Formats: sequence, structure tokens, C-alpha cells
Amino acid sequence: MPIPSFDRLVRFKNPSGHVFYGAVPDKESSAQSLKGQSVSTYKGEYPWGDDFEPTGAQETIEEVLCPIPSMPIGYGAGVNYQAHSQEAGLSAVDFPLVFTKTPGSLAGPFDDVPLNKALPDIDYEGELTVVMGRECKDLKDDEDPAAYILGYTVGNDVSSRYWQDPKRCGGQHGYAKSFDKFAPIGPVLVSTTAIPDPKQLTMKTRVNGEQRQMTRTDDLIFDIPALIRHISRGTTLHPGTIIMTGTPSGVGAFMKPATWLKDGDIVEVEISQIGTLRNRMVADK
Repeated sequence: MPIPSFDRLVRFKNPSGHVFYGAVPDKESSAQSLKGQSVSTYKGEYPWGDDFEPTGAQETIEEVLCPIPSMPIGYGAGVNYQAHSQEAGLSAVDFPLVFTKTPGSLAGPFDDVPLNKALPDIDYEGELTVVMGRECKDLKDDEDPAAYILGYTVGNDVSSRYWQDPKRCGGQHGYAKSFDKFAPIGPVLVSTTAIPDPKQLTMKTRVNGEQRQMTRTDDLIFDIPALIRHISRGTTLHPGTIIMTGTPSGVGAFMKPATWLKDGDIVEVEISQIGTLRNRMVADK
């Protein structure tokens, strides 16, 4: 089944509360720029479904939602930028460091992220994120991964560094990164046609307006084709699977002193040609 044709796709509620997918003309999208726009809509619950096609109708964006309603699983790549590897004092590796994120960690681009008292030392990780659109297994060296990618989006791999400590996680990073709403993504999905070379993007992360991270995506150690080939080895990647491709230097864990997110902090991750997600950290009541 081919990937549906679109350039930039947003999932949203209209003023009546009904959910739609719509085609977005802007190259840089935020909550402020998307709200109130009238966009051409698609029908279908999932953008990889057989029934996903244009309706010919227009609807107004009232609230921007997570670009996919659910995910079967999420994957992350640890220490996958050259500068972040140097910051962490780690040597070169032959294979990506891969961990998983559970379905419940998925969140929207403007959702609040809950800070639970049992999860100390919360950190941000701005990441270019891939959403799969077709089943993919054992991707070969001569195969084009773009044939399996639904689109690119912005992500924040929220992490509890307390639970990422090897003494508490046994070296298994996924536990520290899979708590509720620890994987906000959005605000739009951008197709591989609209972004033919994802190595030429610029990413910035800000906390309360202060820039903490800035990189070009050509600093990735393992690029997107290498990650998909590795993750799909012996494993079927189903549509809706997300792959967070790694974070650059500048995370709170390596600031001096280490600086953790707290109640009320706002984290923004911006990637050129895609847009900006903005999440407030909110302490559980």
C-alpha cells in the first residue's frame, strides 16, 4: 500500500469538537500560526489507512492535536549526535543505542507534561522524529526507507535521569523515558517529498525562552536510514511507530550544575521546515 500523498499534515479539532486531518500550507507551524486557519481536510482515522483521502471540504482549526491518535510503540536512539557523545564523554560505537517508549508516553505538541513526585530529575531532549507509514521489516541496504516513512515531525524525549541511572535501570533506558506523556510530538507531519533530505535541518530547544540546544541534523552519528535498518532487523515496524532519532548537546543533565525541569517550565523544540512544539511541565496534584 503506498503512503498517502500530502506535504504537511495537521490533526486538529474544529470549533464543534470534531477531529480532522488537514493540509497545512505554512512551512513553520506553531499553535499560534495554526489556530484559526481554514484547511482542506482528509477523511479517515489514520493517515496510513486505505480510506485516507481528501474530502474536498474545508474546516477551521480550533485545537491542534497529536499528529497521530496512537502509536504501537516508540523507539529512541541514545547519544546519537557527535557533540552530545563528546559532552557525555563516550567513545564511538558500532551500533545505535536503541530503547523503547511505551504507547502511553505519546502526547500532543501543546499538551501539559505531568511531573510525578516519584520521577525526579526531569530533563528535555529535542529530537527529529520519524513516523512510519507502512510495515517495514529487515530493510535492506539498497532499499529506500522513504518508501516506509509517513513523515517527519518534532519530538521531545522527556526523561527522568533519576530512573535512567544505571544503578536503578540496569542500563535499560526505556523505563526512564516511558512515563505518561513523555513523548510529545508535532505539531505537523511533513512528508519525505517536502523534506527530501532530513540531514539539512536546524533544531533548537528552549526552556522558558532560553536556548539550551542548537544543532544541524547532519551531526547525527547514525542517520535515519541506518536507524531504520537497525531497528527493523528481525522486527516488523508497524504504521504509527515513531522513531526519535537522538538529541544534541545541551541537555540539563550536563549543565553545571545539572538543571532539571520544574513545575511551570515551558519547553519548546523547533525544527526548520517542520515547526515548534511547546509543552508546559505541570506537577501532579
